[in-house]
Amino acid sequence: MPYFDTASAAPLHPVARQALLAALDEGWADPARLYREGRRARLLLDAAREAAAEAVGCRPDELVFTSSGTTAVHAGIAGALSGRRRVGRHLALSAVEHSSVLHSAAAHEAAGGSFTEVPVERSGAVDPAAYAGALRADTALACLQSANHEVGTEQPVAEVAALCAEAGVPLLVDAAQSLGWGPVAGRWSLLTASAHKWGGPAGVGLLAVRKGVRFAPQGPAGERESGRAPGFENLPAIVAAAASLRAVREEAAAEAVRLRALVGRIRSVVAGRVGDVEVVGDPERRLPHLVTFSCLYVDGETLLHELDRHGFSVSSGSSCTSSTLEPSHVLKAMGVLSEGNVRVSLPMGTAEADVDRFLDVLPGLVAEVRERLGAPVSAPPSPAPAASLVVDALGRRCPIPVIELAKVIGEVPVGATVTVLADDEAARLDIPAWCEMREQEYVGEEPADRGSAYVVRRLS
Repeated sequence: MPYFDTASAAPLHPVARQALLAALDEGWADPARLYREGRRARLLLDAAREAAAEAVGCRPDELVFTSSGTTAVHAGIAGALSGRRRVGRHLALSAVEHSSVLHSAAAHEAAGGSFTEVPVERSGAVDPAAYAGALRADTALACLQSANHEVGTEQPVAEVAALCAEAGVPLLVDAAQSLGWGPVAGRWSLLTASAHKWGGPAGVGLLAVRKGVRFAPQGPAGERESGRAPGFENLPAIVAAAASLRAVREEAAAEAVRLRALVGRIRSVVAGRVGDVEVVGDPERRLPHLVTFSCLYVDGETLLHELDRHGFSVSSGSSCTSSTLEPSHVLKAMGVLSEGNVRVSLPMGTAEADVDRFLDVLPGLVAEVRERLGAPVSAPPSPAPAASLVVDALGRRCPIPVIELAKVIGEVPVGATVTVLADDEAARLDIPAWCEMREQEYVGEEPADRGSAYVVRRLS
């Protein structure tokens, strides 16, 4: 069964498994003790730290191991903000950061601080000049991911890091999605990552803090990991994480070329065979193994279930797959279609035949889902002129509001409008996206007794 969701968690690398089993026998003792077993554990921990630091591109004494990537992010942000509290309490971050960064920003604001979200372009990347514009005299910390976890777009980290350095602001880089593929370029100040993203065991994160960065660990003090990650080290998992990071780095160059070609095929074939689809993210500056696309008139949850039934494990940023009914904050910030969203992220070693079978199966499944929902199968015929219409889609989840709009847009004359009443949050993103794809005019959103009224003018 092809597993195509390595952006969530990569399968355990064989080297990680071997290292884990060996360390369970040799690394169970307390590395802080001076007796034989403790010294052996300390040697393993030091070797793991050196290997991880080499992969990150920092000094071993600048890197600590945490209990997860999320913990690393929370500790890194809190420690840097506290260490620079005399400068101010302002935090800058991009609008497409991982939820762990957004949650840290919300907690910081609740405690009296402030933050600015830098918008992104439709590709999902920030404009370095726009990011520099968010830096203020009281900015204590800036955050920017190395590559996006949902659409794969690589961020201009080196350019932003240079601008932050010029402004005297440390930059924290969330490198969870990219570290397995190579080091992060630029003059970053702090870096976080998570082992289960590159084939290491879950429950191991990395936090690197460059020398000279003011940093004050928060919470109760601990004696281990320089006081930045309290608690007893999970030494077998740490050893496995460092060993697998070194192993995947040795494979990364060749696999990146191969997987980039497979992803390029998915991007082109999906756009050619499926129809009414938007492939999102930067087509060039992207992770080699990840592609995301959104299908009009498709319930994302149903499509994921159908793909799973046919043996493919993929994920989605569509609100149709979320109990909150909120579309992905990443897709929302990009202003792209969210309904029927599919993220494919290929693990190293993915067989070309599995990708071919996915591309053979997908178009038929999309067509089946659209047929069940009563979606239009072709462009509507040119009708006789009619008055502007109002479509009541209140109480109906995506993609129904957009499907209903598509059904009736041809019933009004060119220049007339269709107003869609909807209370699904996804409509705020998907109706404008549909208009761009269909070259119709999105007039705007108006208040309504329930939900909102989305007004579309027919242009052709």
